[in-house]
Amino acid sequence: MAFSSALCIFSLLALVQGQSESQQPKIQLRLAGDKRKHYEGRLEVFYNNEWGTICDDDFSIEAAHVACRELGYLGAVAWSPSAKFGQGEGRIWLDNVHCTGGEKSLAECPSNGVGVSDCRHSEDVGVICNQKRIPGHRFINTMNNNVETLEERVEEIRIRPISSHLKRIPVTEGYVEIKDRGKWRQICDEQWTHLNSRVTCGMYGFPGEKKYNNKVYKSLSMRKKKNYWGFSVNCTGNEAHLSSCRLGKALEPKRNGTCGRGLPVVVSCVPGRAFASSSSTGFRKAYRPEQPLVRLRGGANIGEGRVEVLKNGVWGTVCDDNWNLRAATIVCRELGFGSAKEALTGAKLGQGMGPVHMNEVECSGFEKSLTDCYFNNDALGCSHEEDAAVRCNIPAMGFQKRIRLSGGRNPYEGRVEVLTEKNGSLIWGTVCSENWGMIEAMVVCRQLGLGFASHAFQETWYWAGDASADNVVMSGVRCSGTEMSLPQCLHHGKHINCPRGGGRFAAGVSCSDTAPDLVLNAQLVEQTAYLEDRPMYALECALEENCLSSTAKKNDHSSYRRLLRFSSQIHNVGQSDFRPKMGHHAWTWHECHRHYHSIEVFTHYDLLSLNGTKVAEGHKASFCLEDTQCDEGIQKRYLCANFGEQGITVGCWDTYRHDIDCQWIDITDVKPGDYIFQVVINPNYDVAESDYTNNFMKCKCRYDGYRIWTYHCHTGGSRSSDMDEYPGMSNRLHFR
Repeated sequence: MAFSSALCIFSLLALVQGQSESQQPKIQLRLAGDKRKHYEGRLEVFYNNEWGTICDDDFSIEAAHVACRELGYLGAVAWSPSAKFGQGEGRIWLDNVHCTGGEKSLAECPSNGVGVSDCRHSEDVGVICNQKRIPGHRFINTMNNNVETLEERVEEIRIRPISSHLKRIPVTEGYVEIKDRGKWRQICDEQWTHLNSRVTCGMYGFPGEKKYNNKVYKSLSMRKKKNYWGFSVNCTGNEAHLSSCRLGKALEPKRNGTCGRGLPVVVSCVPGRAFASSSSTGFRKAYRPEQPLVRLRGGANIGEGRVEVLKNGVWGTVCDDNWNLRAATIVCRELGFGSAKEALTGAKLGQGMGPVHMNEVECSGFEKSLTDCYFNNDALGCSHEEDAAVRCNIPAMGFQKRIRLSGGRNPYEGRVEVLTEKNGSLIWGTVCSENWGMIEAMVVCRQLGLGFASHAFQETWYWAGDASADNVVMSGVRCSGTEMSLPQCLHHGKHINCPRGGGRFAAGVSCSDTAPDLVLNAQLVEQTAYLEDRPMYALECALEENCLSSTAKKNDHSSYRRLLRFSSQIHNVGQSDFRPKMGHHAWTWHECHRHYHSIEVFTHYDLLSLNGTKVAEGHKASFCLEDTQCDEGIQKRYLCANFGEQGITVGCWDTYRHDIDCQWIDITDVKPGDYIFQVVINPNYDVAESDYTNNFMKCKCRYDGYRIWTYHCHTGGSRSSDMDEYPGMSNRLHFR
């Protein structure tokens, strides 16, 4: 019983009512263990006043469906053998469970019999349920085990604002109401605590709660009839969802509809900085957080990503050993979001680079920062394949209701149409495609909750959108990439200027759940950089491909060029393969190098003065992309030879050695001094990536006229001193 008490925070229970009570045992189910979501976990059974587990022998998706429906969910998504959610304790109550899927309870499914098992807890079964609840599901507890949670009693929870707050977005204050048997009911505040408010605000995307004007609500409650729910709520404060809190005592119904001296529960939540409205600017400005100790990277949507922490000025990742919802919630609240709705393991949102700073994180649930939690500094045995990530609850901003994709073959593509106000009424219209690019498309896909952009289209004649929405209502759109919605980007406002018009030339996008992420190996660049004086007669191909400074065209064949050579190794650490924007038909054949180049401008190699002015440019005009090497267990998929498919597979890298053509910067005309050596990958954002901030690499250089030293090479965004913005963003108008 002590074990069951310790797990009650995570418990999800349901009563089994068999068709034949005399033959079927009375059991109760819950989800426990090392859970990443509140609707998944180790499947446990309460029988004979003792909690136990179920063996995975002969378990099936049909049995998982029965268990999840018994717990009040619509069904199961998957089931997991071999104690994925941790090993339980006590008895193994069920083994060799055989269900057809139509049973109302696991007790109806044939098995070896209750308590008859030859299994160990290393075989404990777990389930992942559909997060949607069964409408009208009603739980009746007759077992008196005192570990029931709200999940069994309610269908839905909401914060209902009063009439004067109806137009406020997001809804931060109002009555907490629970849907029970199809009706919305209030909660009596006699047993309500600030910990309950903390959990409620967290599940709606707010990091904290605050006091409110009680007089207003007291006056309203005296005038309106109330319909109270029959129970109180008992939260510890670190639950990720109100449904995970335990039920308090049942309330005695009053004839006059009151709850003693209490009133209906009201919560007032504090929004994070990204969602706090301003009387002057509203939500128009992009969210630019101050330098934190924790950040998220690689996520498609606001409030999700790989967790990275800052230590000694260097960003690193968190190993997923013991990673759970409690630690994930600390991260979410620290960054201005609500509680965590998912704690992700196994680099589900992409692999990071650099060190692993934290391992075996354990949080109490009330720390102000993840760095305040207990953790193991020793990350030996942890690789970036184990990087932890989170998905946080964020406030409902209504952004998705003001934009749509029209005419596409599936919901992930189409012409972009936005809802705007004109002459006092709301109308749908298109977006001008002039200068429309991948960054703008990324914002659209994020606003729609459709992940990353995979393509940005400046012509959409092949998508028959809504004819009534052909008129352009937004033009001159320029996004930085951090915006939560398209109207937050710079645009022309009411003064539309779109020479080509809308219709067939309206902007369009296609979205994807995943994206690649290219990162340059900065250490290899530092280790391989050197100078070479090369005669012009050996540089004919390089001259043809514009890999030399403009002064080289005036030199004769007997002269020399001084080249800063280096190797580049470009890793794809994202979640999907990096593929060229153009198809085979548009690739360029290079006679000198005897292969096709699939991307016109793939990298920029530059030498800058200390104030950022270019002093030498080794522009790499184009690349042939292929898998040079891959991580263990990953097969190469792309090869340049014989007009092969080009790209970089996830977990592979493309290496351009220091001794091949154009793998240099021409510094013949550079004077001795201190400089910055910079490499930018995918500089025009031609191909979508999950994170553009790590696309550039910088080194410090010292050149004495004869030798060169490169040192302190690092990838963009890897140090606290780096500006976490897209490289070259200020110069986008120059190259677009």
